[in-house]
Amino acid sequence: MQTYIICVQTLCGKITPAGIGSSKDRHHLERWRELTDATLLGAGSLREADPEFRITSGEVPDNRIRAIITMSGHIPADKKIFSQPPYPLIFTKKEVAPRLSESLGKRAKVFPVGMLSPQELDLGDVTQILEARGVRKLLIEGGGRLNYYALKQNLVDKLIITIAPKLLGANKETPLINGPAEIRNPFVHLELESSHVEHSTGELFVTYKVIKKE
Repeated sequence: MQTYIICVQTLCGKITPAGIGSSKDRHHLERWRELTDATLLGAGSLREADPEFRITSGEVPDNRIRAIITMSGHIPADKKIFSQPPYPLIFTKKEVAPRLSESLGKRAKVFPVGMLSPQELDLGDVTQILEARGVRKLLIEGGGRLNYYALKQNLVDKLIITIAPKLLGANKETPLINGPAEIRNPFVHLELESSHVEHSTGELFVTYKVIKKE
């Protein structure tokens, strides 16, 4: 499976609050959804917004998987993703899965996954389940904590980043990669694959290949 992280960030590296990207960036995101088989989103990002994972036509494809990952099991069931099929897959720790499955009912399929530490779900379990369902290209749409652990677990093949011409400077907002320590010793090395400046918005669209740990 190929796994890509896609995000829009400020020039100072923040991916929240909402509204950082332009309509050009929105189209860019929707196009990448069309090129992939599934989206994986952290539950914190779901709680902060109300994404449906639409493509450029404005539709929610019937054959594309929408997935959420949560440690706590705190999933607001009033979000639009639960209002119509295809209903999402939810990945969580084993202790939380029965309660979450009962509360969401037919509006989601809940999968228990293993843990690598008290604060870290095993994303390898997640990718195995998705692969078994036909996913060959996975798009991670944040947030920063999920991005961190996906890179830490050596699962990410590409970073697809939009840099918006904005500065924020607020410590409370989430950075692109949000974790407790360096992922490696200390850097994850990247190789530039492509770059494009959208002069009408001042945004820089870049794609990096992640040099994986041997």
